[in-house]
Amino acid sequence: MAASATMNTMNITLGASASIPLVGFGTYKIDDAQAEVSVGEALRVGYRHIDTAEGYRNEEGVGRALHSSGVKRDELFVTTKMWSGNPAWGDEVKSYSGTLSALDASLSRLGLDYVDLYLIHAPCAGKKRLDQWEALAELQRRGKARSIGVSNFSRKHLEEFRAAGLPQPEANQIELHPWSQKPELTEYLRQAGITAIAYSSLVPLSNWRISTGLDDNTKSQGMVAEGEDEDSPFKTMATKYGVTEAQLLLRWGVQKGYPVLPKSIHPEWIAQNFDLFSFEIDQTDMAILSGLDRGPGVAWSGGDPTVMFD
Repeated sequence: MAASATMNTMNITLGASASIPLVGFGTYKIDDAQAEVSVGEALRVGYRHIDTAEGYRNEEGVGRALHSSGVKRDELFVTTKMWSGNPAWGDEVKSYSGTLSALDASLSRLGLDYVDLYLIHAPCAGKKRLDQWEALAELQRRGKARSIGVSNFSRKHLEEFRAAGLPQPEANQIELHPWSQKPELTEYLRQAGITAIAYSSLVPLSNWRISTGLDDNTKSQGMVAEGEDEDSPFKTMATKYGVTEAQLLLRWGVQKGYPVLPKSIHPEWIAQNFDLFSFEIDQTDMAILSGLDRGPGVAWSGGDPTVMFD
């Protein structure tokens, strides 16, 4: 969905009738025990969109937090992802039936009857991508997934579904931030009615994922060159609006109409990352940020998965 730079709504439309919160809580690299604590804190602060995955190995902890929070199920938006399998990494590629079973296993770990959004985590299954997508469509028909989509898929991968006469995904979760804006892909998604969901929104931070590897607010890899942080436009703009650099980067995603998925294990950062509607980036600064694109993303060590898989 496209959005204007004045967006201040907390939710946008997903697919034909669903609604997805613009600010979600991500859980990548948070272990099972810590996920229970951090997701619980996120729900206490006000997050209602929680993002996890089979491959994160923390669905049980996420589920415990959901159930102990006291938040009604119909007020929650829960996303999980199926790891499709990658033969190049020695993984068995999931079949149609294996895909059906994968969601059953995730639901069991989460303690839920359904998820609000179920995604294929990456387009690495080759010819079996179509089988896996057909299985997701069946899971949606059975009511086990309210909405279905993909993650890290390129236009080529998405057009495979169209060529096979299959329904289009309702969402594509991809790395998006001012340094990796993917204009051609996001425009294709917009025209196709596929919601772009942003992950790794905080890559441009100078300290992204430092030391612990747990926080999007903290850095060990990325596109930053030594010494350039001192003149960072993100620092300058954050000071102008009286917010953190993380809030500025996340607000950029929100104003572009992308649901964002910040994660942290620190209560202060969890709360700050949720506070994205008390300020607005003006059109001049949005134009500056639009000129900072550096190309493919860097969150995956092997390269941007929207371009690395055939």
